[in-house]
Amino acid sequence: MRYNFAELFAGIAAEMPDRECIVFRDRRLRYGDIAGRVNRLANLLLSRDITIYRPRADLQPWESGQDHVALYLHNGNEYVEGMLGASTARAASFNVNYRYVEAELAYLLDDASARAIVYHARFAPTLGAVLGSLREPPTLLLQVADESGNALLPGALDYEDALAASSAKPPHLTLDADDLYVVYTGGTTGMPKGTLWTQGDILESAMPAFLPEGLFDAPSLADGVAKIVAGERRVFMPLPPLMHAAAQWLAMSGFLSGGTIVFPDVVDRLDPVSVWQRIDGEGVQFINLVGNAFATPMCDALESGGFDGGSLQFVGVGGAVTSASVKNRILKLLPHVIVGDVAGSSESGSQLTNMSTSQTPVTSGVFTAATGTCVVDEGRTRLLDPGDTDAGWLARHSLIPLGYLGDRDKTERTFPTVSGWRMVLPGDRARHLADGTIELLGRDSVTINSGGEKIFAEEVEAALADHPAIKDIIVVGRPSDRWGQEVVAIVELAAGRNATDTELLAHAGKSLARYKLPKAILRIETLLRGPNGKADYGWARKIAAEGVAA
Repeated sequence: MRYNFAELFAGIAAEMPDRECIVFRDRRLRYGDIAGRVNRLANLLLSRDITIYRPRADLQPWESGQDHVALYLHNGNEYVEGMLGASTARAASFNVNYRYVEAELAYLLDDASARAIVYHARFAPTLGAVLGSLREPPTLLLQVADESGNALLPGALDYEDALAASSAKPPHLTLDADDLYVVYTGGTTGMPKGTLWTQGDILESAMPAFLPEGLFDAPSLADGVAKIVAGERRVFMPLPPLMHAAAQWLAMSGFLSGGTIVFPDVVDRLDPVSVWQRIDGEGVQFINLVGNAFATPMCDALESGGFDGGSLQFVGVGGAVTSASVKNRILKLLPHVIVGDVAGSSESGSQLTNMSTSQTPVTSGVFTAATGTCVVDEGRTRLLDPGDTDAGWLARHSLIPLGYLGDRDKTERTFPTVSGWRMVLPGDRARHLADGTIELLGRDSVTINSGGEKIFAEEVEAALADHPAIKDIIVVGRPSDRWGQEVVAIVELAAGRNATDTELLAHAGKSLARYKLPKAILRIETLLRGPNGKADYGWARKIAAEGVAA
């Protein structure tokens, strides 16, 4: 059975309308409440002819036959409603990075040809500045009120007023598992690219671990819903912004498994105290963090006292280096949890896992592969066998995206056919170890070529991150007359700690070859990371090039 997630959600809501679906600040919305709001949004979109216009079978992998709905929002119930409402209307929502400045926002909205934009009022000034420059002005603007108090943009509708005026009855549409799920890349991958998934494939690729066993073997939608309804209620808290895929996938795991999604009260930054209050108050069982940047302040707050964390069962980490020492710290504070280091990308789903418990030795950098995961050689012509010492490209076949929106060239380069399989190669380097596990080396776009040797930034970061004096670290390359590029580590020290370059290099030298060690270590007061916890490598390269702690 392959599922359309709006159809699956509607089936769950019909069977248990009174179960809590979303808890956010003072809102406690049941499945029935969310289903009604989703239908209201879908009917509003349909009233503006925002829907599907070409079937999937008539399209190339890089083409979309559905209208696109931009979600320019902080975390909250409106984000979930936007995803489900668009899908119910057979349109496709997509994520907007709310950190974008005007030029970046205009590029993204043009690239996606956004027909509708759902946005928080605090973003109205930036959005208003670019609307007049867009190639195709959106048909519908929905402004979600927030603490900013910003007035409606010209032509915009208040989100709650517009939903109240729309019908709560389900639209008469036949939904399809091949309807699109669109997620835009960002960060280290260059200009944002709209990754086109079918809904049926993203559910099975990105979140099978959180969905009921046998769900995809069910003979019908009704049988699948019955499996979900028969399960116990679980409580999920996605901590990164939903504008990033990993957070969306945890949230989707919640509302597509009959669970409850809890959002922290503070949405514009990580506020560990607010998070722990909600975890204890709502009995949260599943959370996800982004590397040491999220895990360290969460551990600091828990150690300060006043919180329990006893309800937690699973702490997911990923998206950035999570050192073995930080995993051990989590397990020391919460010995009953499983720490799941999950690696993947917008193009590959949840691809690699490394599970740690307080009873097993903690490791980092080596993962168990999901179905279809493999390593392709440097020339992208063959699969590397387990035990091959060459570094290759991390790849996956089966349950992968269709391609990149509007970009045939990038689609064909990123999704080649190798050894008879259509693959996705999102840009990460890896080794296939003899025991079948995968050693993840890092993203090729941040690889440093020093003296003809390829050095993976994340490998150097991991070697230094375990030093007790280092709170956070980003490693980049900078131009060098001698080496072409040289390795530079930019570090934020832990409060009250210090370490000399000699001490740091000696620590890293325990696990790194000498040629990989940093040629310079720059100390900085605060490292710059995105709201999802990922490193800002562009900023770091500038700091490294200047050679000063700016």
